[in-house]
Amino acid sequence: MRLIPLLFVLLIACQSKSRNEMHEYTNALINSSSPYLQQHAHNPVNWQEWSPEVLALAKKEDKPILVSIGYSSCHWCHVMEKESFEDTAVAQVMNKYFINIKVDREERPDVDQVYMDAVQAMGLQGGWPLNVFLTPDQKPFYGGTYFPKQGWVNLLNSVAEAFKNNRAKINESAEAFTLNLQAKESEKYKLDGTAYKLTSEEVNVTYENLRKKFDSIDGGIKKSPKFPMPSVWQYLATYAQLTESKEAKEHLAFTLEKIADGGIYDHVGGGFARYSTDEEWHVPHFEKMLYDNGQLLSLYANGFKLTGNQKFATTILETIEWLKREMLDQSGGFYSALDADSEGEEGKFYVWSYEEIVQLEKENAELITEYYDIKPNGNWEGKNALRVVVNEAELASKYELTPAEFNAKIQAFKKEALKERAKRIRPGLDNKIIAGWNGLALSGLVESYQALQDSSILDLAHTNAQFSKSLIEEGKLYRFPDKDLEGFMEDYAAIIQGFIKYYETTLDRSYLNLAKTLTSRVEEAFYDESENLYFFNSAENANLIARKKELFDNVIPSSNSLMAWNLVHLGTHLYDDEMIKKGHSVLAQTRELIITEPEYMSNWGMLAMELSGTFAEVIVVGPQANEFVNELNKEFIPNKIISGTLQETSEVPFELKSAMGGKTTIYICYNKSCKRPVTTVKEALAQIRSN
Repeated sequence: MRLIPLLFVLLIACQSKSRNEMHEYTNALINSSSPYLQQHAHNPVNWQEWSPEVLALAKKEDKPILVSIGYSSCHWCHVMEKESFEDTAVAQVMNKYFINIKVDREERPDVDQVYMDAVQAMGLQGGWPLNVFLTPDQKPFYGGTYFPKQGWVNLLNSVAEAFKNNRAKINESAEAFTLNLQAKESEKYKLDGTAYKLTSEEVNVTYENLRKKFDSIDGGIKKSPKFPMPSVWQYLATYAQLTESKEAKEHLAFTLEKIADGGIYDHVGGGFARYSTDEEWHVPHFEKMLYDNGQLLSLYANGFKLTGNQKFATTILETIEWLKREMLDQSGGFYSALDADSEGEEGKFYVWSYEEIVQLEKENAELITEYYDIKPNGNWEGKNALRVVVNEAELASKYELTPAEFNAKIQAFKKEALKERAKRIRPGLDNKIIAGWNGLALSGLVESYQALQDSSILDLAHTNAQFSKSLIEEGKLYRFPDKDLEGFMEDYAAIIQGFIKYYETTLDRSYLNLAKTLTSRVEEAFYDESENLYFFNSAENANLIARKKELFDNVIPSSNSLMAWNLVHLGTHLYDDEMIKKGHSVLAQTRELIITEPEYMSNWGMLAMELSGTFAEVIVVGPQANEFVNELNKEFIPNKIISGTLQETSEVPFELKSAMGGKTTIYICYNKSCKRPVTTVKEALAQIRSN
């Protein structure tokens, strides 16, 4: 049991008391540590947190449960609160007929996952806020997302009446939805493959199935709204590298440029918003999430390794500066999100009027307004969401500027605009520090360091790795630093991967050992032998109506696809054949889905491609091991692991491998069989490419 510091508890209590005195209503959420739940603490609705006690109360009073799920940076969550949950008349209906539970989906993604699946099983559109009606025993019978005030009141009354007068039908419906939720993934999606490798033809068919969806005008996948979906483009990077596909490489670079040029990227402060509301990446939904930005750092790092595009390097550096400036806690962990809204308006903090830019820039106003598509009447709802829609070289030529002079003016504008913007009222910060999202950020930082070799990035990665290490106690990973809640599968998978990549960058073997420790806990508490997949909850926290598994890759890769990657890579490091075999078998089940649905199986597909050809074990021994590893890591070689030691040792995988003649030596091995040892990075890369 972890103990939350007494000072923290007392501080919350004192703050709660002073806040209560300023508000007409205060409910049980006042004692929550979640910023999202705190936002609802003064609603007239009798909100309570999800807990065994509250669920027992629903049974005792035989009342239906209303579960309302959201997160702090969710725009429509705020809208529904303002319209409905702050309204005393609406609250009276809710309090009279329902046990009302508010859930922060970032605190309890397991609850969110179960009831999101339920709503989708009802044939309804999922999203947030997610509002689901349950029987007193937690079984769902109706739900939806955002409802306007009058529609919400009508629905509340209809549900209350149906629960009173048609209870048998509601119970029957709820039972059917629950059975659907409890169905095995292997049965629903026919997961029965045994071959984990794809043939060359299957690799190309998989790519073609994705290529058909490409947006050749604006990059990405042709749809609206557009999410960055980093794992899709990591898949494309892997395909481009391993097949030497010029077409794939060009669409990857085109997409990354379009995203970095679009309004979805914060041109003034760095960092990416969650998604674009249009096909052009122009107008974002302005919230910024740690999980997006961590993955996008990895993506742009690999994009830079592949192309050398300096815009990608600039994007990486600016995003990391944003992380340090606005998202870094003194503990070394990163906060989870920034809100889309400030002063009650979505995007107000980030958009500009034409006059503001002219006043700020004066002599360079014409250049800046043309570069960032800034219009006198605005390019979005009367304001300007900054984006780049011009060719930089042509614009520099138009203003008779060298590339260096042009870049200097753009950087000077960003600096001044950032100072000016800092005077505004800031969007809300969700200061939860989530293990898994920090794991994604750690991977992003170390891969950014690999690409750019900037020591300040490695310093930040080291700080974050030490923080992530502090979340582990007695072999268990905790989701938050200040709560006694074991991590979910997404936390374990992302942290294990982050530790593996950190080791491959720094050669600090203690992190590889930690990855092994956490993997042992995963096998003990999450593995389902009947399906050869991993549950989202540990066995000790399996108290919901269904114990779910993540299969499909979304804005975050599924925890099962991440874990398959971990098993193969960690097992190869440790010469653990059983671990590797398990990774192969977990992957093999998804083979047919990878081929037919690559957009939603992209992280799985990336691993399948890595393993369908040769998979290199790069082992470096000698006094310059770190320098050699840095040089090797500048290259994008997805189908490899890399390990190193400064001194000869009998530890796996370094036994019988020496620094020849005292010189740092590189061994390129396949299935533990090594090629001729070499003493230069150039020779090692030639050996890898020859395979």
